[in-house]
Amino acid sequence: MMRFSSKAALLGAVCLSFSAALMPAAQAEGGNGWFVPKTQPAAQAPHPAAHNAAPAPVALPAPAADSQEAADQAPPVLPLPPIPSAPDVAKEAPPPTTIIGVISVSGVMRQTSAAMQVERVLGGRRDALAQDLQREQAGWRDEQQTLQAQAKSLTSDQIQTRERSLQAKVMKAQRDFRNRNRIIQEAAQVSLGQIERELVQVIQKVASAHGMNLVLHSEQVALHVDGQDITNEVAANLNKVLPSVFIPEANVDPEELAKSGKMPTTADGDPQMAASGPAPAAPAAPAGKK
Repeated sequence: MMRFSSKAALLGAVCLSFSAALMPAAQAEGGNGWFVPKTQPAAQAPHPAAHNAAPAPVALPAPAADSQEAADQAPPVLPLPPIPSAPDVAKEAPPPTTIIGVISVSGVMRQTSAAMQVERVLGGRRDALAQDLQREQAGWRDEQQTLQAQAKSLTSDQIQTRERSLQAKVMKAQRDFRNRNRIIQEAAQVSLGQIERELVQVIQKVASAHGMNLVLHSEQVALHVDGQDITNEVAANLNKVLPSVFIPEANVDPEELAKSGKMPTTADGDPQMAASGPAPAAPAAPAGKK
């Protein structure tokens, strides 16, 4: 049985292939990123305990690298303690002759119907989340502008009450959006994890069929011939074995689903039903057997 030591690299490449499509915009400071309101709350007085906190470490200035003294300084001579001599190793059988194959994981994913399904479904949820966030931010700005316009006719206590109410509303919305974002990302992990696990098996089967005992990423290979590239063959077999994957519903928390012990798989019935929710509980053949 062949051993594939590059499993972790394959799985990492799959995640990288879709991180740009499935991950939301990175959080940024100054109100330009997700979950950051347009206006920050007023600065509060520091807590009394802050006066007793240890001062922040002071960065020491770096030595002048262009000084003549530094340029003329010779490297230090350090001691070299003796080390024991390595003993000879008994002769063993040589490894088998290497038969190399190459594969582009990103190329496989571009041809995989299951990966396209994940990008379509979760990409739509990500876009909906971004639109909801924009509407909420617009509402926060409107409320702030209204408060500013009415400030002259309100007392100090009324202004502070309205400000606290708006701040509490913003903080609650931030928590809700973060939670929705987490659910989308965990749904991506659930769905892409199915593709990753199946991909490793398909690569093993295809490589074995060609007698290959070493498969490299094509991005790491400067030159190869067509007969060594198994990208298209792996993609075709992956589409046969795993045409679709289970994606948790938009209103289902994947963590709660996992805790329930009722996480369905692509083996739980019609694969086309896997995209929309749990399949019937009737027993079925193991994944990959049709």
